[in-house]
Amino acid sequence: MGKILTGIRSTGVPHLGNILGVMIPSIKISNMNKKNSSFIFIADLHSMVKLSNMKSIKNNTYQIAAAWLAFGLNTENCFFYRQSDVSEVTELAWYLSCFFPYKRLTLAHSFKKKQNEKKKSKKEISLGLFSYPILMAADILLYNAEIIPVGKDQLQHIEIARRIASFFNKKIGKQLFKLPNAFLQKETMSISGTDGEKMSKSKNNWINIFSSDDILKKQIMSIRTDSKSLEERKNPEKDYIMYLYKLIASSEKVNEMKEKYIKGGYGYYDAKIELYNLIIRKFSTERKRFFSLMKKKSFLDGILYSGSKKIKSIAINRLNEIRKCLNFNPINL
Repeated sequence: MGKILTGIRSTGVPHLGNILGVMIPSIKISNMNKKNSSFIFIADLHSMVKLSNMKSIKNNTYQIAAAWLAFGLNTENCFFYRQSDVSEVTELAWYLSCFFPYKRLTLAHSFKKKQNEKKKSKKEISLGLFSYPILMAADILLYNAEIIPVGKDQLQHIEIARRIASFFNKKIGKQLFKLPNAFLQKETMSISGTDGEKMSKSKNNWINIFSSDDILKKQIMSIRTDSKSLEERKNPEKDYIMYLYKLIASSEKVNEMKEKYIKGGYGYYDAKIELYNLIIRKFSTERKRFFSLMKKKSFLDGILYSGSKKIKSIAINRLNEIRKCLNFNPINL
């Protein structure tokens, strides 16, 4: 398996969609991959386009790091680092931006969506939001990563990274960059939240397994349902509780709940309680680890510092190769 790279923005604790769609698959691939072929980073630079309170980035970074470690990421077997510690990625982003047409970036879904929102609120869009796909491409191309685990909504960004790599290679007449490929798991390519829309903290439709029991229960109880009574039969294929339950329960337990839905005499409240209890049981070890790690900020700092130091020389050597192609002087180590 080739080099794999993935990152999660430091906009707060990862929600269930992040965990099932990105973190668990990435850890599994990292464990199967040969040593130091996996690049897993905390995208704190990317988070700047979302956060209004910059003071929260640091604590958010701790939360992301603690979550990765809680789920068993082996940092000895991969590169685990903070994006902002590797300044070479921003230098590469500038080079890439000079080789990619402005008009193509205006077609990015994330930009167009935000542009429509801003028209309503009459607020300006930052240049950082507009050039977001360029920085994402730099994250990938700096290490010639080949496999990028993403959700369905990120597919266009991988395609943009491929286009940028192709433009750059053609311009300098050398296959300097490999073209990355998106890796999607069908069942977790786009995980719905409590309202059936894509799970998102900004939409407040997320499930936070690292919250207190009371808050977690409240989030699960907010899952949208139809108005069928307890006695009525229910359709398990068109229910958001059942949808989330299927993502984490065994096939045996899923079939048991389906039978209850179809038979009737089983209410949505009961289904929500089952989902809540399942999450508490299934992720009990990870929750304990997370809460423990969040009390050890100096330990987390050490892990991130070690990871950033390990990858720094690789980033510099790679950037020197790119600088040489552009007739710039190399960076002195």
